[in-house]
Amino acid sequence: MSQTLYDKLWDSHVVDEDSDGNSILYIDRHLINEVTSPQAFEGLKLSQRTPWRPQSIIATADHNTPTDTDVIDDKLAEQQVKKLDSNILETGALAYFPFRHEDQGIVHIVAPELGITQPGMTIVCGDSHTSTHGAFGALAFGIGTTDVEHVLATQTLQTRKSKNFKVNITGRLPKGTYAKDLALAVVGRIGASGAVGHVLEFSGGAISEMSMEARMTLCNMSIEAGARAGLIGVDETTVRYLRGKRYTPPSVHLADAEAYWQTFVSDPLAQFDKAVDIDVACLKPIITWGTSPDMQIEVDGCVPNPDDEADPLKRQALVRALRYMGLTPHSRPSDMIVDKVFFGSCTNARIEDLRVASSMVKGNQVAKSVQQAIVVPGSGAVKRQAEEEGLHEIFLSAGFEWRAPGCSMCLGMNADRLNPGERCASTSNRNFEGRQGSGGRTHLVSPVMAVLAAIHGRFVDAREYIQ
Repeated sequence: MSQTLYDKLWDSHVVDEDSDGNSILYIDRHLINEVTSPQAFEGLKLSQRTPWRPQSIIATADHNTPTDTDVIDDKLAEQQVKKLDSNILETGALAYFPFRHEDQGIVHIVAPELGITQPGMTIVCGDSHTSTHGAFGALAFGIGTTDVEHVLATQTLQTRKSKNFKVNITGRLPKGTYAKDLALAVVGRIGASGAVGHVLEFSGGAISEMSMEARMTLCNMSIEAGARAGLIGVDETTVRYLRGKRYTPPSVHLADAEAYWQTFVSDPLAQFDKAVDIDVACLKPIITWGTSPDMQIEVDGCVPNPDDEADPLKRQALVRALRYMGLTPHSRPSDMIVDKVFFGSCTNARIEDLRVASSMVKGNQVAKSVQQAIVVPGSGAVKRQAEEEGLHEIFLSAGFEWRAPGCSMCLGMNADRLNPGERCASTSNRNFEGRQGSGGRTHLVSPVMAVLAAIHGRFVDAREYIQ
């Protein structure tokens, strides 16, 4: 029987399933951070348990670690980081990258770049954007702290199977548009809750041409459409990316591993519960204007007028978003004056992102009206590579701050945050009220759109600056 990629991943990991659909799923990789794990480890100790398979654990401190100093001033954050140190020291792990280790960084960037993420695996983490790893043909999704404890104790997860949702993407990305614009376009098309109860699978000619880093950006934001996870089938691009990574199988086993990995694609006749086609040939740079990722406009568009919305609940949401964001109907991106710029997060802080953005920055200066523009590489490896290529010098010369790895201003959980009323061009993934700091106003954009906003002090059309 023909199967989808999700069906194959599910069937190869389901341990038990009852008549009501309640299932137990085996977990291959367990990614751990300092914020969602302390309670889980404490629960284990109280029940006198130990992790079932420590060698499934990959841990790093990322969420509330500072990016501009080696000293953690926040006492709670310091306690969480120290607790992660002691917990991993006691239990062991496949890999651990503590605060300021040379390979420390955002776990969703560290794991793929080291080959820890591999096709055919089930991967969980106490973080929503675990969906990033689905770019490798792996079933990856976020879990809560209670589930973190359950996985530690049993190496399994109690869950239910989702439905299949195919997103077929055709055409070729026009100049000035990137994976982030496509990710936002998918969310805009489906809606912020349009994929609830489903796993998205991205396919089509546009996906085939994407690099692995671009695919990770796309899968990263599948959660913003309400999906349980995002998936992309394995192809030669996937296999080529994994060759030679630190944790991929040694050469003696690599041929067998690659043959196995390449089975993780949907069969040609596989049936999906939902499907949508998106042609990217006419895609334009996208910017979110409101407080949900699907509140978005094209760069040459304008903010909607609530009076034009017939649905009273939607109209009320538009009114509230406009009020919070300090915008008026029919405002254009070029009217939005930027206070801060954040270039980082598990969505867009990889070496490809830094390379393309630096090409826009070279020879320019951050606008005097911009209070702060920070660049935060996603991992130690990304930071080292960028510095070897001299990218950090381009950003520093232009007036950007060059930081150490971490989640940084993606979320208001560390020292990098917005103040009330500040407007930020951000390469991150969420823009709800207070996400980057209480009262902060977030506009999600691509890396190129973000750095151009820093240079011009407002949003401009990236297409006009592409050579």
